[in-house]
Amino acid sequence: MALPAHPGRPTDPAARTALLVAAFDSQLKWCAGIRDELQRRGFSSRVVVPDTRSALSPQQVRDAGFARVDRLPWDELVGACLSSDVVVSSLAGPSTHRLSRAVATALDARGTGPGPGPVLVSGWVGIIIEKITAGYLDRSGTDVVAVNSTGDLEHFVSTGSTLGIPTDNLVLSGLPFLSADPLPARGGPVTTVLYADQPTVPASAAERSYVYRRLVEHARLHPDREVLLKPRHRPGEDTFHRMSHHPVDLLPAGELPANFRIVHTPITELLPRVDLLVTMSSTACLEALDHGTRVALVLDLGVHERHGNHVFVDSGLLRTFDQIDTGDLGEPSPRFVESWFGRRHSPAPVVIADRVEALLASGHRPARDVWRSAYFRSAVDLHDPPVEHGPRWMTRAWARRIEAHGALWGTVAYGATVLLPPAVVIPVRRLAASRRG
Repeated sequence: MALPAHPGRPTDPAARTALLVAAFDSQLKWCAGIRDELQRRGFSSRVVVPDTRSALSPQQVRDAGFARVDRLPWDELVGACLSSDVVVSSLAGPSTHRLSRAVATALDARGTGPGPGPVLVSGWVGIIIEKITAGYLDRSGTDVVAVNSTGDLEHFVSTGSTLGIPTDNLVLSGLPFLSADPLPARGGPVTTVLYADQPTVPASAAERSYVYRRLVEHARLHPDREVLLKPRHRPGEDTFHRMSHHPVDLLPAGELPANFRIVHTPITELLPRVDLLVTMSSTACLEALDHGTRVALVLDLGVHERHGNHVFVDSGLLRTFDQIDTGDLGEPSPRFVESWFGRRHSPAPVVIADRVEALLASGHRPARDVWRSAYFRSAVDLHDPPVEHGPRWMTRAWARRIEAHGALWGTVAYGATVLLPPAVVIPVRRLAASRRG
């Protein structure tokens, strides 16, 4: 399952390039640590956003630790992947699957072209609360599938083995924004409480109003505490899961106690001074445990898949607001902590970058074996069937260019998209468009 670390590096590390693909702020946050680690090893990096559904405000980009992102049409994104040494996709499962299919098809079309192609990296930006099997299968066509917990790893290995999919691309890394060694739990009085809100949990206005009301009541009950409510995003911003009922719209601003505030500061900046983090099922609970912060997971609305708290049943942290009000807080179970922080000795970005460098040095691409599996091939045949009147290996994209430009120039145009970097292709396309105009 695990590929041994490969000693050595490519002959020219300074020339190596990393392409990081994201569409939402949580995905950028997942990429940030990997980007930093790759840059420390001499990679130049570029962050791109595909022309699929996305939402990144300038402030969200800055909060995630990036200066800028580039937006690319899908075909140009695939071309950029092929001209990179490593591609880190933090996109959702279906989009990552589409990207790996497109790269596989393009590499197949160019045959024994230059090099084995990029190392493709994928993973999950937080705790998996739904579609755990589908999400794995969508990411299985990448060379490095970064896995967050031992429980997830066991499920993926079992699923892949059952379906005849090689699983040596699975890497137990943990989340890239968590350490490999969480701080000891802090004691002492609770003076600052932080509620980590989520865009769609709970979903209804009535349920959200209840949670917000209990937070306000907690602030009134404990006037010596600062109670902070951190929404998932600012009003007018968007995330992968769209929020319908923002706390700003549900809370009566003129009736709030002085020790209760709505804040938009990134959680990583807030946690060092927070004594208790409260949430329904946000991945922020793991960040809090990593910082040694006490955690309470709201139980008042019951345990249900739609709340995402079903994955925390064995955590030891589920609590009602009545218990939180009286200081009856739980302790994280050893099994829960072991699943998210155990069996690894380095931070996730280091684990992922080590695997990337090993694959670059060896030339091995585990995804090739996955692409040859019956399961993956069926997906390619379903979504990218061969053209009706042409060889089986001719893709739809190639056929469209032949229909538009003829056999010779259509093949040249398709080959340019596949083999040349965007820095060459884009100016040529713009020049051609201006001449047609």
